[in-house]
Amino acid sequence: MVSLGTFSKETVSLSMLIQSNLLAQPNYYIREIPVYGDLILAPMLGYSDSPDRIIARRFGSALSYSEFVNAIDILGNFSSIEKRLTYHEAERPVVFQIFDNDPSRIIAAAKLIFQLNPDILDINLGCSAKKVSNRGAGAGLLRTPDLIKDIFSELVKISPIPVTAKIRLGWDDSSLNYLDIARLLEDNGASLIAVHGRTKIQAYSGLSDWQAIAEIKQTVHIPVIANGDVKSLEDIDKIKLITDCDGVMIGRGSIGNPWIFSRIDHNLLSLEETKQVILDHLRLMTDFYGPDWGHVIFRKHLKAYLRPYSISTQSIRLLMTSNSYEELKTNIINTREEN
Repeated sequence: MVSLGTFSKETVSLSMLIQSNLLAQPNYYIREIPVYGDLILAPMLGYSDSPDRIIARRFGSALSYSEFVNAIDILGNFSSIEKRLTYHEAERPVVFQIFDNDPSRIIAAAKLIFQLNPDILDINLGCSAKKVSNRGAGAGLLRTPDLIKDIFSELVKISPIPVTAKIRLGWDDSSLNYLDIARLLEDNGASLIAVHGRTKIQAYSGLSDWQAIAEIKQTVHIPVIANGDVKSLEDIDKIKLITDCDGVMIGRGSIGNPWIFSRIDHNLLSLEETKQVILDHLRLMTDFYGPDWGHVIFRKHLKAYLRPYSISTQSIRLLMTSNSYEELKTNIINTREEN
């Protein structure tokens, strides 16, 4: 598990403030599990690892979703994927997300990862990547409702924890079966549905259909999480108003912007305030991946953190070519905005 270490005073104070402001009553329940808060870091391959989730949780993300994991990989070499399912106790409730198109493999993989004691198991029915969906997994399962029924009816029977789903609206505009899928999931024991308001064919193009998410919320009696095109504080308010959802899942809009989970506008923060969180995140990454690799992986987060500021091309290049954790840390500390 990742060591939380010592965060900056500013980050700790903010975390304590967020925690103290949480409602005395849960916002909703995932079966018997109370969820405090209505904003959630979305599972994103290559981004939502344990360090990223820890940062998001400290700023108010209500759940920790793992990156999605292939059931075939779990069954083929469980030890090789355990790091992707590593979490810190402070992240709970922890959700493991897996994908496949074969019910028997999903059941077998689930039995293995139950050993790691997650709080919730999520089945990905929404990934639009060709290598996933074209084999009938992820959003590809939306074309085979009978398989979804088999997966959930059998999985719920043997699962000691709640089982949830993340879906899209359908394969394409001619097969918008989201209401049928939502009813099927609820009827077969799903405890929550997270909905990305696009089809598989759309991927991340066009606009997320928040009204369709509202229709799902009006149709089922289990919690519904809205997802798609939430990039600002205004978007949070709008999607909640339109969908009446129980929570809002934020993906790309949270990269380099964990403040969104505490409803703070990153653009209003000084560079020095942002640098404190950058350094916290960098340290967690190097603790998790090791100093030789952690600082390299962190570059994608760093560019996003610095997006609101006028940083010279030369300074950005210096940061992106830093050769060690210590060198990158020093360069971050010394980074200044252009006049």
